[in-house]
Amino acid sequence: MSEVTLAAVGDGGEAVNGYRLTLRRVARNRPAVACGCIFLIVVALCLAAPLFASHLAHTGPNDEHLTGTIGSGSHQRYIVSLTGIPIGPTWHSHFFLGADPNGRDVFVRLLYGGRASLAVGFIAAAITVVLASVVGVCAGYFRGWVDAVLARLLDLMWAYPVVLLAIAIGTVLAVGGISLGPVKVSGGSLLLPALIIGVVHIPYLAKPIRGQVFSIREREYIDAARLLGTGPLRIIYADVLPNLASTLVVFAPLILANSILLEAALSFLGVGVQAPNPSWGNMIGAGVALISRAPHEVLVPSAALVACVVSINGFGEGLREAADPHGRLELRAK
Repeated sequence: MSEVTLAAVGDGGEAVNGYRLTLRRVARNRPAVACGCIFLIVVALCLAAPLFASHLAHTGPNDEHLTGTIGSGSHQRYIVSLTGIPIGPTWHSHFFLGADPNGRDVFVRLLYGGRASLAVGFIAAAITVVLASVVGVCAGYFRGWVDAVLARLLDLMWAYPVVLLAIAIGTVLAVGGISLGPVKVSGGSLLLPALIIGVVHIPYLAKPIRGQVFSIREREYIDAARLLGTGPLRIIYADVLPNLASTLVVFAPLILANSILLEAALSFLGVGVQAPNPSWGNMIGAGVALISRAPHEVLVPSAALVACVVSINGFGEGLREAADPHGRLELRAK
């Protein structure tokens, strides 16, 4: 058990000291700190997309300029030539990284696409953490028929490759969306791919939580709480969840990285973020046809995706080493 987990069963001062120790370990891990800074820079640039679009590029992510020109005099060029080849990087505020085949600013779409990909990733990771915690804690604490039913559902979802399962669900729901009573999610909403990704990742977090709750349930302080007449919900809230904090902290960045990658894959295949809304995945998909004539159409969003995911994974690995120095926690991926 990690020192953070041990601290959670003691008094508040020991818990605070345990978390401070974890933070100091992360701060001493220079690669993890560097990765965290890179990720924060990516997030800051994406959040600043409206400012760049309105004050510097003077164009929106979906504004088309098929007949527009850039430059002046003999240096004037069409944004999209008559042969369909878009202009390359200009390195100016207008069309800094060039245009796509529809005359839309690639850099503006890159920033807005990052906002969409990050939003889907964060929402999906939050859905996974919440639902997986509920399922894992219920299955591990109550056992019996509750564990039997939930474990079989997790095994059923685990049996399918996560990408194929997400594609199957996304294809079914992309057109009609979701309508459950007062809750309605349209097919073009960012909540739809976030919900799909959040659900398909549940077994990858719920199973480790379930196994850890099995162990926590047999501790002496849990037996003491039962003998004192404490109800199950109170025990789960006061004793079980604090001991899962380190597990959730370690898994959250890895779930986030996997969610962003899966969103890119779904959008690349047309069942994630729907056009004309940009995301890194559908920008890569649209640029594949021009890879020989305008390789930046693929390389730019691919580089942004790689930088984001690698930085999250690097920071998450440093966080895992700090919170779980004995390597007892492991994320299983398919």
